[in-house]
Amino acid sequence: MSQASAGPRQIANKAPFTGTGVACKSAATSPAPLAEEPGLGLVATDAQLANFADHFRYRWKQYTNTLANIERGAGSLEDFSKGYEYYGITREDGATVYREWAPAAQAAALIGDFSHWQPVWMSRDEWGVWSVRLPDVDGKPAIPHRSKIKVRMQHPHGGWMDRLPAWVKWAVAEKRMGATYDGIHWDPPAAERHVWAHPRPPRPPALRIYEAHVGMSGEEPRVATYTEFKDTVLPRVQALGYNTIQLMAVQEHAYYGSFGYHVTNPFAVSSRSGTPEELKALVDEAHRRGILVLLDVVHSHISHNAVDGLAGFDMGQREEDNYFKQGEAGYHKLWDSRCLNYASWEVQRYLLSNLRSWLEEYGFDGFRFDGVTSMLYHHHGIHMAFSGSYGEYLGPATNVDAVVYLMLANHLIHTLLPQAVTIAEDVSGMPGLCRPVAEGGVGFDARLNMSIPDKWIQLLKHSRDEHWRMADIVTAMCNRRYSEVSIAYAESHDQALVGDQTVAFRLMGPAMYDGMSALTEPSEVVSRGMALHKMIRLVTFALGGEGWLSFMGNEFGHPEWIDFPRDGNGWSHHYCRRQWSLADTEHLRYKFLQAWDAAMMSLDKAYGILPSRHQWVTHMDEEQQILVFERGPLLFVFNWSPLVDRDSYRVAVPCPGKWRVALDSDAWDFGGTGRVGHDADHFSDPEPAGTSRDRDNSIRVLAPARTCVVYYNADTHAPPPWVTVREEAQHKPGLASAATQTAGGLSLGSGDEQ
Repeated sequence: MSQASAGPRQIANKAPFTGTGVACKSAATSPAPLAEEPGLGLVATDAQLANFADHFRYRWKQYTNTLANIERGAGSLEDFSKGYEYYGITREDGATVYREWAPAAQAAALIGDFSHWQPVWMSRDEWGVWSVRLPDVDGKPAIPHRSKIKVRMQHPHGGWMDRLPAWVKWAVAEKRMGATYDGIHWDPPAAERHVWAHPRPPRPPALRIYEAHVGMSGEEPRVATYTEFKDTVLPRVQALGYNTIQLMAVQEHAYYGSFGYHVTNPFAVSSRSGTPEELKALVDEAHRRGILVLLDVVHSHISHNAVDGLAGFDMGQREEDNYFKQGEAGYHKLWDSRCLNYASWEVQRYLLSNLRSWLEEYGFDGFRFDGVTSMLYHHHGIHMAFSGSYGEYLGPATNVDAVVYLMLANHLIHTLLPQAVTIAEDVSGMPGLCRPVAEGGVGFDARLNMSIPDKWIQLLKHSRDEHWRMADIVTAMCNRRYSEVSIAYAESHDQALVGDQTVAFRLMGPAMYDGMSALTEPSEVVSRGMALHKMIRLVTFALGGEGWLSFMGNEFGHPEWIDFPRDGNGWSHHYCRRQWSLADTEHLRYKFLQAWDAAMMSLDKAYGILPSRHQWVTHMDEEQQILVFERGPLLFVFNWSPLVDRDSYRVAVPCPGKWRVALDSDAWDFGGTGRVGHDADHFSDPEPAGTSRDRDNSIRVLAPARTCVVYYNADTHAPPPWVTVREEAQHKPGLASAATQTAGGLSLGSGDEQ
């Protein structure tokens, strides 16, 4: 969930881009003694942080004190995070035990169909934990698998209320308007449990993330299932060349239209798409295909639903006995939701155990933490235009309790699973967010580079591409902290929602409905749109970060926004699905955009461009709209001019030798016109190229209008895998050619190849 009203998104400590020969890196240093203090190691990455040493000392003290308290009380952070083995319904010595933390309740009982909805009264301990022990009956659990369950509590004011258990693993609503959820006791017999068959894949050098929503992943206008996603979407993800999927809307949420961000039951698997065992089977199959699975986890707020959500445990009690902050601090005005009390021992236990359960019970390989900006600051980032001044990040506005929780979370995750991935959705650019906890950082592995899609929206809405400035594009791509890993993306689910537009629709509009035939010449609108779509994605991919993310369907320019079923659209699923057949239909141009996306993934697999720290912008020609840069061992040449081809254009190369085309957006395979010759050898000359600095050699190339071409040095590197099969198919448009062959030809097979 993006911080919709947070204002302009700017990242601090950005490298200036005022000319050519610019390296996308920072070179900050700090006094060694300060950096050697506990919790101040991150100062070594940025000397400006030394001015905020007192803030970091205080933060570190709060973190170490909290960790020490947990270790004294629970033995270790790892033991503390096993709350799901103690709370909720568990099996202990021939009995079923139910426990719930509800210190404000005056009385409590477990109810459900197992007891014909008659109350089974519970007792309270000194810590406010209610419990009841139910011995087995005739050797069978007193609460059978799939029993409906709720907890009945007496309010401090005397009234009674029924709530779903806070630790419930599954919740189901009847299929009728206005139906609330029932908690479901999930404890299947051995024959029905998923048996894990495949180990976790190793963490790749760089993440190529496919952002996906299971419910809207089907072509039919209905909610798709985990099983359908496993069988139909995972093969596509693998064939495209992505190595990671990020699953949205897995935690249960009563309102489908919230995109999964108004979570009601954090431990529960969303029942709309299936059962916990079916979700496990999905994750297991992804692992078989060599794909990591990240959970889009929501710990930044909770749905205000009281009847069937965690918010129902708020009875107006004091904060130390509550999951939530009280007063204004407990309510998120922008999201109409509840804010958690991160300083609470039981909230820390609840959230940390939640993370552990997704890792250990469901096999997830890490998390994308939603709404981190809202957690980091007391103002939640609302109406904030972050200028890059460090005082905005490190001062009274900082919610240190939430920061400490995130430090604990990252420490726990990487202790339990060292290869785990944690990604922060932060629009503010807080320094140190993605530095190790041991250095005093918050401990995330990466952050989303959220300023990039904003830049593309600005350019596409407010200026024609013939007026785009190369320096603006480069600054947007490289405006990030280079001591911290960024995930680049041109668009995500945020840009696909109703009321917004995808990049493809901004470029082509209604022509996407009637102008995408590959059997006729494309219109100027479609020709321009497809060319820029490919260029925008490649420049973002190659220059915008150390990882990549794309929302499902955007790889082929899915033509419509996402509109979840709601009263305003007659509860229709028509715009809440993915029309995969558009990309699979041979006579439609969507296949070319899909092939291009597969080619980008293959380029990274072949040359390791995303993990490479070598990123060097050698040339920005504003008059002719030429952008040249190096990433890894490759040379990228972009001609953004809408009309003018540049023949024999001299560009700098990092080393002498014979340079050849690795990838070309104007190739027939990608819906182009084949203006660039792929058989030509470009031999370097020992002379600089114009304004390029620090480069003594150059080559001459053809740079067609609205085209990007990638070159490799044939003397030092092997050709990309698709070059050996390209010659015979070079002039035949279609999906089964050049780059797509290396991505599995988008063959949706068994996926044994990894």
